[in-house]
Amino acid sequence: MLNRIVLYLRMIKFSHSVFALPFAFTAAVLASRGVPDLHTILWITVAMVSGRSAAMGLNRVIDREIDAKNPRTSQREIPSGKIKITEAWLFIIVSLGVFVYSAYRLNPLCLKLSPVAIAFFVVYPFTKRFTWLCHLVLGIAIAGAPLGAWIAVKGEISMEIFFLVLAVVFWLAGFDTLYALQDVEFDKGYGIYSIPQKFGIKKAIYISRVFHLLTWLLLLVTALVFKLGIIFYIGLGIVGALLFYEHRLVREDDLSKLDMAFFNMNGYISLTVFFFTFADLLI
Repeated sequence: MLNRIVLYLRMIKFSHSVFALPFAFTAAVLASRGVPDLHTILWITVAMVSGRSAAMGLNRVIDREIDAKNPRTSQREIPSGKIKITEAWLFIIVSLGVFVYSAYRLNPLCLKLSPVAIAFFVVYPFTKRFTWLCHLVLGIAIAGAPLGAWIAVKGEISMEIFFLVLAVVFWLAGFDTLYALQDVEFDKGYGIYSIPQKFGIKKAIYISRVFHLLTWLLLLVTALVFKLGIIFYIGLGIVGALLFYEHRLVREDDLSKLDMAFFNMNGYISLTVFFFTFADLLI
C-alpha cells in the first residue's frame, strides 16, 4: 500500500505543490488582512491539493503517448505501466470529487466557479498540441490558486487581487518556458508546441526573463495596492535576487542546472512571497 501511495505521489509530482500553495495562502492572508479562520485554511488546503492532483493526473493521462515516446519521460508511472489507465482515471475522479466538495465547503461562489477551474485542468494538456502560448495557459490555470483563495475568504471577486494573480501567471509561464528547454529537440521532431520550439533556446531564455521581470513588477504593484510595508519590500528584494540567480543558472550552452533552477529557486520564491506578506501583515 505504501509503495502504491508513493507511485501516485510521484505521478502527480506532489512535492511541486510548494509552487502554488504558498501563493494561495498569500491571497488568503491579504483577503483577511491577517489569519483566516481554521475552517477556511483547511478547505483552501484541501481544494489546492485535490485540484492540483486532479490536474496533474489529467495531464499524465492525456499526455501518456507523448511521454512514452520521449526518452526523458518514458519511465513515468503510466507509460512504464506502473500505474494502469483505469487506476489513474479513478484517482482523477476521486480528486475532482474532493475538489468540488471542498469548494462547496468554502462558499457558494467557489462552488459555482469550480467547473471553470476544472475546464483549465482539462484544456491545458491539449494546448501544447497547437500553440506555443501553452505556458501562459498553464500560468492561468495555476493562478487560479490565489484567486480561489481570495474568493474563499472574501466570497467575491475583487480587482485588487488580480495583480497578484497576473504575477503568478507570468511567474509560472517564465519557469515553465525554462523547463521546456530540455525537450526542445523532441518537441521539434514530434510537433509539440512550446516557446523554445518556436523561437529557439536563446530567445526562449530572454522571453522567460521578460516574464519574470513582469512578475516582479506585478508583485511591486500588489504591495502598493494593499499598502504593504517595509517587511514585504525586503521580501520583494529577496525574490528579485532569487529570480536573478535562477536565470544565472540557465545558459544557452549549459542546461545542466535546469532542475535546480526549476524546483529549488521557484519553491523558494513562492515561500518567500508568502512569508514576507504574512510577516508584514502581522507586524
